[in-house]
Amino acid sequence: MIGVVGGGIAGLSAAYRLQQQGHEVRVFEASDDLGGLAAVYETAGDPIEKFYHHLSKSEETIVELAEELGLGRDVEWRIGKNAYYVDGVVHPMDKPWEILAYPHLSLYDTFRLGMLVLDVDMRGGIPSFDSYERLEDYEDVPIEQFVVEHTTRGVYENFFEPLLDAKFGDRKDDVSAAWLLGRVKFRGERDILNGEILGYLDGGFGRLLDALVEAVGRENIETGTRVTDLDTSGREVASLTATDGEETTTHDVDSVVVATMPDVLEDLTGYACDIDFQGTVCSVISMEESLFDTYWLNIADEAPFGALIEHTNFVPAERYGGEHLLYVARYVQSPEEDIWQQDDDGVRETWLSGIEDLFPEFDRDAVNWVKTARNPRTAPVYERGYLDMVIPYDLGEAVAEGVYYAGMASKAQYPERSLNGGVVAGYECADRVAHRATKRAGSEATRE
Repeated sequence: MIGVVGGGIAGLSAAYRLQQQGHEVRVFEASDDLGGLAAVYETAGDPIEKFYHHLSKSEETIVELAEELGLGRDVEWRIGKNAYYVDGVVHPMDKPWEILAYPHLSLYDTFRLGMLVLDVDMRGGIPSFDSYERLEDYEDVPIEQFVVEHTTRGVYENFFEPLLDAKFGDRKDDVSAAWLLGRVKFRGERDILNGEILGYLDGGFGRLLDALVEAVGRENIETGTRVTDLDTSGREVASLTATDGEETTTHDVDSVVVATMPDVLEDLTGYACDIDFQGTVCSVISMEESLFDTYWLNIADEAPFGALIEHTNFVPAERYGGEHLLYVARYVQSPEEDIWQQDDDGVRETWLSGIEDLFPEFDRDAVNWVKTARNPRTAPVYERGYLDMVIPYDLGEAVAEGVYYAGMASKAQYPERSLNGGVVAGYECADRVAHRATKRAGSEATRE
């Protein structure tokens, strides 16, 4: 049997792939719910994810998985409109003429920013088309230094710096230029006349999780069951111990895929990860009316949040019973921060007051409900040297033969953590498990 620790999309994808390859699998999830960061709230219509999700065109593996599970036709590609809120004005940033009209960048700033987005290095005035091929070349370069050298000071201060403040807070100076370049490459196609093309699953990504659970088999998944020990005393994984709070069981296993945060891996195996993670306080606000007409609004202003994401400007409100759904979120670098310390009522007041400051016409009486989720580890801090700190998929040398890692500290979640990255990590581990099993079978046949 193969044990899978963690019932998020990475663990479920690993289990699904392993079963396709003929292995017996059992998934152990410590919480009572499956899905991890893709868990959902109920609305007046379709469910909505507790933390915002969409797909970029570069994310192909999750689309292929959806097709295998019979959901391929339900993957929709839509225009995700972007804008920048600066000095009380919402500036659309999708169409070329809108970007050119953005008053906080000069024409030269805009040109240099555009060249960077197109992977063209214009230093010295001579275009170079291969400068950004190797992300690792920029792993140790501070992001501010890179942006100023490869674009302009104006591009950094008036475009990237507010985004970095929102994304990384006081850790922004630790972030590497490799992350920024990787992030630009990660984003997908653009409709030259309309904006970025993003994907969503009709009915929500919860449908994909449900289909994975059905494919794996609910009888092969244990929720409310925490893995407490892995026996690797013989330098090869031999057994897994789990408890549901009332009963403790031990399972003989051929391999284990740990598809959780790295602190769980460390508790089970002693393998320590140096990657720092940041948390998120994220609320969904249901409103009677739309707040603005864009999907993703970056905030370059004094506000308790860095962005406002109006989901129903991306997916029609009709699918949610006419509710207009707005994500309000803030990354948290420390549990000591005020927003993390606030209860749900305090968070609600902070968000609504912040929205009123930016949009005086906002009517809080038109708010139907506010639901808030918190997670202390929603994304890595992609600091300099990050790629040297990722956890290998195969921990045979570092821990014991038969131990694999598919959590958020894997390479699949670079340069940005995503549902697609979870699927990729799960597959990568499953394929290594299968290769090891084939190799062992061959060795045994030779001995016979």
